[in-house]
Amino acid sequence: MSFIITVKIPGDTSAFTKSLEERADEYREISGRGRAAGAIHHQFAVGDGFILVVDEWESADAFQKFFSDPELKTFIGSVGGDPNAAPEVTFAESIDSPDRF
Repeated sequence: MSFIITVKIPGDTSAFTKSLEERADEYREISGRGRAAGAIHHQFAVGDGFILVVDEWESADAFQKFFSDPELKTFIGSVGGDPNAAPEVTFAESIDSPDRF
């Protein structure tokens, strides 16, 4: 059993998308730490005034431990996430379906 986790972070999407190129090595390092901690899949998206993280993790607890790291919170604020707004986190158990691809 795995969990699909979404994190909606209010913030400056222009600063965020710019940081993806300028700080690519930092993103790769964090990605590696996430995989070591139990992340299975990871993807970003941007919307009107927010960054969306769509992840799959081995467990909700593993994600929560990873996401509560103060260094990660500082990084999020430095790449456009609003440090004064709490992210909206959703957890759902992943299930199989006949139409899955």
